Amino acid sequence: MQVIIMPTKADASELAAQIIAKRVRKFADSVIGLATGQTMERLYARLAQKHQEEGLDFSLVRTYNLDEYIGIEPNDPNSYRSYMNELLFNRVNIDLRNTHLPLGMAEDLDRECHLYERSISTNGGIDLQLLGIGKTGHIGFNEPLSALKSRTRAKALTPTTIASNSPLFKNPEAMPKRAITMGVGTILEAKSILMLVTGESKAEILAKAVEGPVTSMVSGSALQLHENCTVIVDAGAGKLLQGKDYYNWIFQNEPEWEEFRGIKG
Repeated sequence: MQVIIMPTKADASELAAQIIAKRVRKFADSVIGLATGQTMERLYARLAQKHQEEGLDFSLVRTYNLDEYIGIEPNDPNSYRSYMNELLFNRVNIDLRNTHLPLGMAEDLDRECHLYERSISTNGGIDLQLLGIGKTGHIGFNEPLSALKSRTRAKALTPTTIASNSPLFKNPEAMPKRAITMGVGTILEAKSILMLVTGESKAEILAKAVEGPVTSMVSGSALQLHENCTVIVDAGAGKLLQGKDYYNWIFQNEPEWEEFRGIKG
């Protein structure tokens, strides 16, 4: 795991955007796993800007989102399909037929989860998986006690997650209490992982995920088992990391990060 601490949220988002853009430029038909949430909004805005101003080409890119709420239509303003269309897909030249999210309105949820896993496999697996982390330490909607080998499935949301996300709904009481999510095991099969975490409110759980024991109580801690995982944080989110001096030394001295030094958002 490589941890990179950037001074500000904008700087962290810019670094993440440049890493994704480099991947897309080098491998035009990349399969990219995507995440939602407020942390990703600035990142997606920068990717859209890179498309508009630099010609970043998404025409052959295929995407798979981590999760979707159960029980709301894809065109519902609170669905993750609507989020992705508004913030990224409709702002770049991606083929919407190549953008995949679980169908939360599926009559047979088990079959939908199975088909989602099969689709990822058929497309050769995920090359780069983007992640955030929730206040319970969840990646995707893999809430505490999610098995570290879990696959895409329906999952009940915790009261903490519901309290965190429900204000985003016009009627907070209408927020679904369940979602379809990629499993921890599914996420760990990605060839590379990029986690973006910002804000002091995430500092404690980030430290547990990155430097604490690997445990199903903090599904994000499973990323310690991945051989190619980069975690980008701002100063606020990284304030409780014990190894931050070492992480900073690596970023400033290892050749692989030379082209990304001095990035400003």
